[in-house]
Amino acid sequence: MSDSSGAHAPYNPFADIPGSNEPYPAWIPERQIPISTEEIEDIFLDLAQKFGFQRDSMRNMFDFLMQLLDSRASRMTPNQALITVHADYIGGPHANYRKWYFAAQLNLDDAVGQSQNPGLQRLRSVKGAVKTASTKSLDSALNRWRNAMHNMSQYDRLRQVALYLLCWAEAGNVRFTPECLCFIFKCADDYYRSPGCQNSMDPVPEGLYLEAVVKPLYRFMRDQGYEVVDGKFVRREKDHYQIIGYDDINQLFWYPEGIAKIVLQDGTRLVDVPPAQRFMKFGKIAWNRVFFKTFFEKRSHAHLLINFNRIWILHVAVYWFYTAFNSPKVYAPANKANPSPAMTWSATALGGAVATMIMICATIAEFSFTPTTWNNASHLTTRLIFLLVVLALTAGPTVYIAIQKPTTSSVPLIVGMVQFFISVVATVAFGIIPSGRMFGDRVAGKSRKYMASQTFTAAYPELTSSARFGSIGLWLLIFGCKFVESYFFLTSSFSSPIAVMARTKVQGCSDKYFGNALCSNQVPFALAIMYVMDLVLFFLDTYLWYIIWVVVFSVNRSFYIGLSIWTPWKEIYTRMPKRIYAKLLATSEMEIKYKPKVLVSQVWNAIIISMYREHLLSIHHVQRLLYHQVDGPDGRRILRAPPFFTANNGNESDFLPPGGEAERRISFFASSLTTALPEPLPVDAMPTFTVLVPHYSEKILLSLREIIREEDQNTRVTLLEYLKQLHPVEWDNFVKDTKILSEESGNTFDGTASTNEKSNPRTDDLPFYCIGFKTSAPEYTLRTRIWASLRAQTLYRTVSGMMNYAKAIKLLYRVENPQIVQRFAGNTDRLERELERMSRRKFKFAVSMQRYSKFNKEELENAEFLLRAYPDLQIAYLDEEAAPKGGDPRLYSVLIDGHSELDPDTGKRKPKFRVELPGNPILGDGKSDNQNHAIIFYRGEYLQLIDANQDNYLEECIKIRNILGEFEQYSVSGQSPYAQWGHTEFKKSPVAIVGTREYIFSENIGVLGDIAAGKEQTFGTMTPRVLAWIGGKLHYGHPDFLNATFMATRGGVSKAQKGLHLNEDIFAGMTAISRGGRIKHSEYYQCGKGRDLGFGTILNFQTKLGTGMGEQMLSREYYYLGTQLPLDRFLTFYYGHPGFHINNILVIYSIQIFMVTILYIGTLNKELAVCTVNSQGSVIGGQPGCYNLTPVYDWIKRCIMSIFLVFFIAFLPLFLQELLERGTGKALARLGKHFLSLSPIFEVFSTQIYSQSILSNLTFGGARYIATGRGFATTRISFTILYSRFAGPSIYMGMRNLLLLLYATMAIWTPYLIYFWFSVLSLCIAPFLFNPHQFSFSDFIIDYREFLRWMSRGNSRTKASSWYGYCRLSRTMITGYKKKKLGHPSEKLSGDVPRAKWRTVIFAEIIWPICVATIFVVAYMFVKSFPDKNGKPYPSPLIRIGVIAVGPVVWNAAVLMALFFVSLFLGPMMEHWTKFASVMAALAHFLALIGLVAFFEFFWFLELWDASHAVLGVISIIGIQRAIQKILIAVFLSREFKHDETNRAWWSGKWYGRGLGNSALSQPARELVVKIVEMSLWTSDFLLGHLLLIVLTPPTLIPFIDRAHSTMMFWLRPSKQIRAPLFSTKQKRQRRWIVVKYTLVYIVVVAGLAALIVLPLVFRDSITFVCTVCQNI
Repeated sequence: MSDSSGAHAPYNPFADIPGSNEPYPAWIPERQIPISTEEIEDIFLDLAQKFGFQRDSMRNMFDFLMQLLDSRASRMTPNQALITVHADYIGGPHANYRKWYFAAQLNLDDAVGQSQNPGLQRLRSVKGAVKTASTKSLDSALNRWRNAMHNMSQYDRLRQVALYLLCWAEAGNVRFTPECLCFIFKCADDYYRSPGCQNSMDPVPEGLYLEAVVKPLYRFMRDQGYEVVDGKFVRREKDHYQIIGYDDINQLFWYPEGIAKIVLQDGTRLVDVPPAQRFMKFGKIAWNRVFFKTFFEKRSHAHLLINFNRIWILHVAVYWFYTAFNSPKVYAPANKANPSPAMTWSATALGGAVATMIMICATIAEFSFTPTTWNNASHLTTRLIFLLVVLALTAGPTVYIAIQKPTTSSVPLIVGMVQFFISVVATVAFGIIPSGRMFGDRVAGKSRKYMASQTFTAAYPELTSSARFGSIGLWLLIFGCKFVESYFFLTSSFSSPIAVMARTKVQGCSDKYFGNALCSNQVPFALAIMYVMDLVLFFLDTYLWYIIWVVVFSVNRSFYIGLSIWTPWKEIYTRMPKRIYAKLLATSEMEIKYKPKVLVSQVWNAIIISMYREHLLSIHHVQRLLYHQVDGPDGRRILRAPPFFTANNGNESDFLPPGGEAERRISFFASSLTTALPEPLPVDAMPTFTVLVPHYSEKILLSLREIIREEDQNTRVTLLEYLKQLHPVEWDNFVKDTKILSEESGNTFDGTASTNEKSNPRTDDLPFYCIGFKTSAPEYTLRTRIWASLRAQTLYRTVSGMMNYAKAIKLLYRVENPQIVQRFAGNTDRLERELERMSRRKFKFAVSMQRYSKFNKEELENAEFLLRAYPDLQIAYLDEEAAPKGGDPRLYSVLIDGHSELDPDTGKRKPKFRVELPGNPILGDGKSDNQNHAIIFYRGEYLQLIDANQDNYLEECIKIRNILGEFEQYSVSGQSPYAQWGHTEFKKSPVAIVGTREYIFSENIGVLGDIAAGKEQTFGTMTPRVLAWIGGKLHYGHPDFLNATFMATRGGVSKAQKGLHLNEDIFAGMTAISRGGRIKHSEYYQCGKGRDLGFGTILNFQTKLGTGMGEQMLSREYYYLGTQLPLDRFLTFYYGHPGFHINNILVIYSIQIFMVTILYIGTLNKELAVCTVNSQGSVIGGQPGCYNLTPVYDWIKRCIMSIFLVFFIAFLPLFLQELLERGTGKALARLGKHFLSLSPIFEVFSTQIYSQSILSNLTFGGARYIATGRGFATTRISFTILYSRFAGPSIYMGMRNLLLLLYATMAIWTPYLIYFWFSVLSLCIAPFLFNPHQFSFSDFIIDYREFLRWMSRGNSRTKASSWYGYCRLSRTMITGYKKKKLGHPSEKLSGDVPRAKWRTVIFAEIIWPICVATIFVVAYMFVKSFPDKNGKPYPSPLIRIGVIAVGPVVWNAAVLMALFFVSLFLGPMMEHWTKFASVMAALAHFLALIGLVAFFEFFWFLELWDASHAVLGVISIIGIQRAIQKILIAVFLSREFKHDETNRAWWSGKWYGRGLGNSALSQPARELVVKIVEMSLWTSDFLLGHLLLIVLTPPTLIPFIDRAHSTMMFWLRPSKQIRAPLFSTKQKRQRRWIVVKYTLVYIVVVAGLAALIVLPLVFRDSITFVCTVCQNI
């Protein structure tokens, strides 16, 4: 073991520096260490031999623990350091192990002693039958625990920590289950203390712990989600509620009853074994008989009901109170105008019953999500019974009052009033008390039974009194405003339409079959829909007020913190040097013989020079920014401050390049120093921290090819050109720099330097300005590659940014310890080594490259380049060793760094540590598993988690000591946390996460980039500022710092169950909050973050967010937070996280419901005579048989106003943020720019994408999103790709609403509807509007050709992108795929997603479409229920609609049957004609189109060419056809094959030889159903595509539209825009021919479609022909 201390390096380069031999300088005998490094080594060796830990893992953990002790001991005494480490891991008030020990009631187990059977004894004591003296109370137990810890020797403490770490280090995926790990540690610890272990002399074999303890658990976890077939992992088709995930495994260990379930293979329980012998029995445990689900993550909307029941109660119940009071007409007796007072009281009081009903539904739903086991069923049942009683009290009296004869007694009135007050009390109670705290308080109850769920799910950190006050105040203000405003604006204004509509019966209408049952009630139907509409607006109002008040609070906070525009820049800059000295330098320890100016100048100059090196500043600027040494008046050298500080008048452009990166960084740095920062510690006392970057396959460094070649046809521009356009100033500086370099190194390369002296210097420099190098020597091309890589999203950028920490630490160490500089006066090498040593000791950087061993040659070279450039970079990767035949391969976590030597045989580097894992660690979505495998290599006390698309800057890195001070662990009290009185000083909840700001260095400028950056600005800065203060910030973005010990002992830095934890990082935040960690947000530190900001990538990102939010709704964390947080913190959590997304869903619903409302009101307006009213609003007499609908029209206008406001408020936070940080002018400019570039259109569209992705995830699951291709934001995406990507989520819905809107516009026109035309159109055309160069004419026509080909290909041979493939993919969501792998493993398009449950399918795909169709048909029937102008009643509208709706389906079926037989007989004969199948398909599609058009024309003829009736009819027909198609797909289709053989078989008639096996007989029938649906879908897609193209045509015809459109999108002047692509002559000819040909085709098709609509309108009077059938339809 002699080499373990020397494991870090074989020879010591610091031999000549006193004190540097020590790898752990704070842990040396001179400092009275309680236990020497050698003794610690012996402890580790001993443990490894007793338990069989791996040698490398032991070395790794030894280094880990020593670094941790070194980090602690550098700021306190070594003795205290060891005690606090032990307190953090094992025994302190915040140690997870101690919390678990008491939650699982193991103190009872250990206190009873061995005499009686401890297992049974313990179970009895839980039930309360036996109370032995030793188990009296929890408090005495806690005191006993503390005393035991206090009396422990330091040796024992260290041994416990070492044992815990060794168990943790090899646990692999078991690290995700922290309490399981605690249990393993406890058994190991008990075993170690037993005489049996102490007396055994021979060491157990290495790797025993891994084999016996970890692997069985790992296998259980793996087999839940995967089966292993031929050594490959195959995903099982299970959804979350069937998989026993990490959380379920973990929760078994929370309860004594759970631990009692653990049985060995022979059936004895583990608790029946004495504690000391349990560990040795681990290999014999039958884990698959132990675990069970503790929470069912079923896909269902009921989660929204349970988790957020208080939201529904506060809204729906209050809405009922308001509305019931304002609609007396609805429940007045038939012959009276107004109800009796008793009835009014009672009807209003039913709001309480509504609240109770919500609670009852939530409770019933909760039964289905939690297993009815020992720990929860009882209180749910009690709650249900109680709620039923409350329901009787709140609803019963209404029945009594309703059946009363009108009497004079006052009993009913009193009953009604009492009922009302009970209701109010019930509503308030249910709205305020969390449901988890009713009957059996899971949060603060004293019973031992709730101890575990309190410890692990409800240990919320306390808020300070001011923050709690602020939190309650905020919510009182929001709801106060909301309830007042909603009452006057929404409800009381709604009372007059109610009064008019409630009793109205329509006269003189009848229907052939229904009589007047339906049509006479049309007005109440409309009223019912209006009630729903008002309720949705009632919800949206709250969000509106939430945004307003959060913004107000945030603005106040920012003044309070000291960030604001109102302090002039001039002052901020002039006071900057003083602030650097006071806030960033730890100067209290220094003797003051140096002027502050000297120290500040070193820091400032370093920052400026680093910016110069990054090409942000030119030499000219640098001169005006540096401190210079000049000769003073008396001949001494003095420092002159730069004019930037002395002569700054607030105009930065004199000193910095205008609008550049340098200006942004320096101004942020300056303003961030105005806030309050924690005091820094001296460098040698600061804690050690690690930066961890998970890397999968992101680019490491761009290759030359990638930079100067175009990617494909559509890009039109090379990456280098693009970057030069975005960073012109930096490119210029770079080129100047390169020229200087190449002149210095002069003639070394070409030897022809003298010959071309006389040539023109301009042309000579041309290659520099084009590509940045002139000779292709690698050192020059590398410079260009690095320049480009630092401006794209590469790992190199991240690494070089984060390595600024090392620079900053060296800089601070040098500045604050001038004596070092003097000590090594002449020897810069040794000085540099001393600084290196310090930065290495305090800062570690690990990249987790899980694919490193599988890299290709180029990636390996780039990784090598990183290691050579930054030797201190550590790379953790997975190494796989193939197993002997049949076994599982063995995987290792390996760590290398730039100092590891190369192995001459393999050419790889020799690893520092190589730890075997229990199996393949990647069981989840990848990122969290990647972090987890590398987490054993972190060092020190804090972790910063960084994504591989981030960047960091030197001036931010200098603040590192301040930000680590936010963890409040700098000045630890000298008391022992275990002492009699000392432990009270360790009460405060620890800080788990410190959040920071992100700056989006968006790849492209322009409107989309600005919207995304703006969203990030508000979400990442404005709201967290308030949320963190009132304790509601959960999410941690990626530059956040974590308290590593806190997070690692509670399940790691992110959760990892596949699919469920899609946004892995927010789960870590929720875990931290519910287990008692605080989350802070700091304003003064920022990291850069890159995002691809093209339209497609933004929407993919939003889809991912939406899907991830859908998965969060299912998770148990939401359940715990939603049912246990106190009201104000619950509201903060809700509106800060899920509320945003649910608000988006409601906004989209509000548009749809409004469309239906206005459709119904439109039918009334069209068919009924509306009374004219005078200016007072009262009806003018003498209008018999008229209907007073005027109040309804006012209501519509008010509705549109509300919806408009809800959309508009989205821009408010951004505007104010800008106002605060940049001033009024810039804020107005940015807002104006947004509106000119149509960003509201994008807002509407992205709202739809958000809501759609959540809803489909909650219904079907499966994060199915189709990648839209990366590339720059300037790449033009073709029409077909955009159409196929967005038709499902948005275009179909937009088109349906357009039809409704068209009818509404014909029936009831008000100017307010223009806004709706705008927003509904934006749902359809947004993807095309934000597509670069969408409107260039030739591309437009080439798109059209591509669209026609896309619609028709894929029938004779498989094509990757075809309409058929798109249609199939959207269908499989419901049908699912066949299990058996038949034929060839086809396209990976499918993505193995479980099939949706039939319950959800029945609701979403069958019942719902039928309801929608019914609503539309009823409206149509109403219109048709009045006699025509000759007084004859219409024939039955129902039959007419039925014939026209079902007709095309029947026609398609007939055509398909005919063609089926044709192809069956002809197909085999036509084998050599490859196109046969395509011809058949084209024929079928064409006939289907003809059929559809013919039926439509026939219908229009039946309607006597009345346009508005025809539109209404079409709406109903579409409703019916959608229902038919969905039912056919859902009911009649079995699972899909993974290939499309059946499709080609159908068209070509060859069913044999397709690998279908005996299903070749059943398949044709299934395929017939599929084809019937497909025909309808194909025709509708064909028509829709043309409709969209027609809408997009007019702009293409405007001259210069392409220039204008690009200016709008990219905010670049036309001269600055990227050039049009250059085509060769051949290409040009080809394109011209295509354009001419397809323009003609397009004109013909459009003319044909237009004729079908225009001709009948023109000749409507002359087209009449008699047909008897028509009379009866």
